[in-house]
Amino acid sequence: MEAIIGTTIPVFIGLTLVLFGGAGFLTGQALANGWQTGWKLVPYCLLLTCGDRFLVYGLFDGELLSLSGYAVDFVVILALALTGYRLTKARKMVSQYPWIYERDGLFGWRDRHHAR
Repeated sequence: MEAIIGTTIPVFIGLTLVLFGGAGFLTGQALANGWQTGWKLVPYCLLLTCGDRFLVYGLFDGELLSLSGYAVDFVVILALALTGYRLTKARKMVSQYPWIYERDGLFGWRDRHHAR
């Protein structure tokens, strides 16, 4: 597993999941709050992934040029960013347009007057 992620498991959990995953989640929330499209998450998450890999390399002597490490880190950060984006977007749609939409699960909304 450590050969795939390019670092140790505790460093991956602490740095990638907690620190940069949290930053990705907040990035998703910020884009949703600004009514931006979700596709903008991709370049932001790529930048976060570069920062993550650099800190893994600089602080914990991990592999800087690990393609599989970049891919795994990017997928994890992007998944958390999309989660933050979708949660915030669903909350905003229902709270700002309560006469049109109602909550449909944790990540969605539906037309209030749609035939059930």
